[in-house]
Amino acid sequence: MSKTTIILEAGDEAAQVAIGRQLAEALGYRGIVYLNGELGAGKTTLARGVLRALGHDGAVKSPTYTLVEPYDLESGRVYHFDLYRLADPEELEFLGAREMFADNALALVEWPIRGEGWLPAADVVITLSLIQQGRRLVLEAGSDHGVQALQALAVASRAFS
Repeated sequence: MSKTTIILEAGDEAAQVAIGRQLAEALGYRGIVYLNGELGAGKTTLARGVLRALGHDGAVKSPTYTLVEPYDLESGRVYHFDLYRLADPEELEFLGAREMFADNALALVEWPIRGEGWLPAADVVITLSLIQQGRRLVLEAGSDHGVQALQALAVASRAFS
């Protein structure tokens, strides 16, 4: 696997949601995506874009207290994790997360550092940061599936810039 990294900038929330849509399509609606960034960096906003691309029209909140929010959609299953309040990575075992990650689904994981040592490797790792004009997203491939997704995303991003 070659190291693949792309950097995108989103000037507003709509642009960030659009990147999420493109990412969902590029991943083929399956895989594991880690979302890193400080509080307020836009992790949940990006997840909202992914879920919109998959056909979810309802509210998308960060599952800070429930740890995971499952979405069964026509285009597939998505698990949105927020591990910010996770005290011990082993708690994921009690949630049945091993089965969720084994599922042919898309898993979006906010605060993956809290599950370190337990979580499976990511296909794509995204680090979001605040910049003067919006958000910067650094996307790094962690698998061959991730490389293919980022290559497709790079092409889609050029088409929409």
